[in-house]
Amino acid sequence: MKPVFDIRNVTVSFNFCAVRERSLSYRVSNWLKRNPDDRKTYAALSNINITINQGEMVGIIGRNGSGKSTLLRVFTRVIVPKQGTVVVAKEKTIAPLLELGIGFQPDLSGEENCFLAGSLMGFSNHEIKSKLKGIQEFAELGDFFYEPIKHYSSGMYAKLAFTLATDVEPDVLLIDEVLGVGDASFAQKSLQRIEELLQQGTTVVIVSHNLEFLRMQCKRIIWLEQGKIAMDDEPDRVIEAYNKMIFS
Repeated sequence: MKPVFDIRNVTVSFNFCAVRERSLSYRVSNWLKRNPDDRKTYAALSNINITINQGEMVGIIGRNGSGKSTLLRVFTRVIVPKQGTVVVAKEKTIAPLLELGIGFQPDLSGEENCFLAGSLMGFSNHEIKSKLKGIQEFAELGDFFYEPIKHYSSGMYAKLAFTLATDVEPDVLLIDEVLGVGDASFAQKSLQRIEELLQQGTTVVIVSHNLEFLRMQCKRIIWLEQGKIAMDDEPDRVIEAYNKMIFS
């Protein structure tokens, strides 16, 4: 199988102030003195090595703050690490569902956001127009499809985001917990669509706290702990070890 993502020795760090509330005069004085202004470095990811092959469905688990969402952003190159290498297979269409409604413009309608997102993914207006009816029907939005999405509920956001991302038949689908939003019937439809994409060779990487869902759907789970890979193995082994750590 061909690798879609090949990540080697990747480390992602962020700077933050240990003391947040400081006066302007204090900060100016610190800058003039070339003091570090109480800055500390936080390693969101540390020495990560992962290869994900075409057609795999890979789950990512870990406690809050373990680096899961940061890793997905590395995959999409939203975050470019200063250390390590990230190789993404050429000419791959990546559909990221990283945050509820991310990339949507609230004052535009659902239909208009489809044109905007589709154009950013490289589709022509004609191609997008041919998909609109199917998107509207699958997302179950009715006439709200033509209303500004700032009036949408969180479930409507999730339905439109998922439908749009999957209707374009991406080579890679990245999901960050958004499938947990919405009703049970739509969740079942979403799962069926993911299965269809997998049959077509789509690579799916999903972050979730729903361990049983990942156990049933994935053939491999990556467990992140404090920015490092604690385990990368078949679901039963990883989930057993993870639960043992959580409940011990």
